[in-house]
Amino acid sequence: MSLVDASLVEPVREKLEALEEAFRQELRSDVPIISEIYAHITRQSGKRVRPTLLLLCADLAGYGGDGDVNLGVVVEFIHTATLIHDDIIDNAEVRRGQRSVNAIWDNNVTVLLGDYLYVKSMQLALREDSLRILDILTRTTMTMVEGELIELAVSGDLGIATHAYLDVVRRKTADLFGTCGRLAGVLARLDAEREEALADYGSNVGMAFQLVDDMLDFVGDETKLGKPVVNDLIEGKVTLPVILLLERVAPAEAELVRGIVARREVTPEEQARLLELFETHGTLQATYRLAAEYGRRALKSLAMFEDTPARRVLEKVPDLLLGRRF
Repeated sequence: MSLVDASLVEPVREKLEALEEAFRQELRSDVPIISEIYAHITRQSGKRVRPTLLLLCADLAGYGGDGDVNLGVVVEFIHTATLIHDDIIDNAEVRRGQRSVNAIWDNNVTVLLGDYLYVKSMQLALREDSLRILDILTRTTMTMVEGELIELAVSGDLGIATHAYLDVVRRKTADLFGTCGRLAGVLARLDAEREEALADYGSNVGMAFQLVDDMLDFVGDETKLGKPVVNDLIEGKVTLPVILLLERVAPAEAELVRGIVARREVTPEEQARLLELFETHGTLQATYRLAAEYGRRALKSLAMFEDTPARRVLEKVPDLLLGRRF
């Protein structure tokens, strides 16, 4: 089930429609190559998870303006720019079931487009006339880039510790989720405690989101994931299920993982054996339990807010993420 199913986002349905229209408007360009790539990006459109969280948090906070729609577009642009740059770094050819931007255009064009989207997002953020909002967004973007750099530095490192990996997840993924909550609090002029609670909610949801993605990379459906399974490991990304597995298996069994990372490919037989090891050592289950713990932390952050339709939707989000079965 998608986070943005109509029945779940009724409290912000009109705002989501406005956000989609604003997103399309801001993707227009008089520069032919930018317009062409924008059209391709639109066809790759995701589920707008982050902007939807921002809108729901703003509604929960009692915000009545339209700045949340604008900042929702900003957040989606930042996320899109990050994905575009990630695909270059990973030499990825598929994104959301279609050819990635860098697979169609060369890397030089793709890097510039990602940069353009980052700058475009900041231009849109200026409409809120708030140095605080700009500071939050620039810090978040810097943190995400730091996470990418750290991940590159440890690519293929089978000795990465759990705490180090979770720090990468926090920087690359969770911080932007947390920013969605914080921006909602800033727009609504909440006190520091409630603003922090919304930021904590988003950050914990982001951690759960990524850990579930880590699991789905091994057990998901390629047609729904929009990329090959075991893709992370093939790219040298040692995610939590693998980290936990390497802590528990014998050296001979660890060679299976080492071989996949070294060759950057996996055979059907190796994939089946890997799943057997995950099952034997319970590492997918352990990853799920940690994701569920982050979900529980997210729910605790909502305790100080009144019971509203938006809060009831936000309370369902962790279970929706944990229940994804691609």
